Amino acid sequence: MAGLHRIVLGLARLMALAGGAVLTVLIVMVCLSIIGRAGNSLLHALVAVDVMAGAAQGLIDAGVGAIRGDFELVEAGMAFCIFAFLPFCTVTGGHASVDVFTNFLPGSVNRVLDVLIAILFAAVMVVIAVQLEEGMARKISSGQTTLLLEFPVWWAYAASLVGAAASAVVACYLVVVRVYEIVTGRVIVPNAVGADH
Repeated sequence: MAGLHRIVLGLARLMALAGGAVLTVLIVMVCLSIIGRAGNSLLHALVAVDVMAGAAQGLIDAGVGAIRGDFELVEAGMAFCIFAFLPFCTVTGGHASVDVFTNFLPGSVNRVLDVLIAILFAAVMVVIAVQLEEGMARKISSGQTTLLLEFPVWWAYAASLVGAAASAVVACYLVVVRVYEIVTGRVIVPNAVGADH
């Protein structure tokens, strides 16, 4: 079980690193787009008041401004990031838990609740992954593209599906782990890492 846990944890870390890389690129892109948009406004103001109008117009013509399609890229990229972070959050017990009432229950009841919660979470993740796959198939057949960049919408679905499928696999693995923990009495994935409220 320990070897399998290392493999699943490695997959979860890989997905989280990919999500972090995409998120970093999106943050840099948004910052550059905001700077470009502000610079474009300033350059237009300089042209309007005829201060360094030639240089300002030259920069405008060179493309100083917001990054075209930045909203479309953020929308697609954030969907991937959310699903990419879920496997690591799941396998490390990082989900928030509200345990006002369960703190007073015996440990055996809490372990049974952990199994039930893991089963529910796994079922939800499998349903999300299946629905994303069906949505992606519909977008592929429709040929729908984004408005500005005109890239196929199914690309965003496909990227999200990778993260959702990994999340579903990790969530199903966690069900097996929780059952194994009840049967053997050993703790494989502690709950203490999560954000308790």
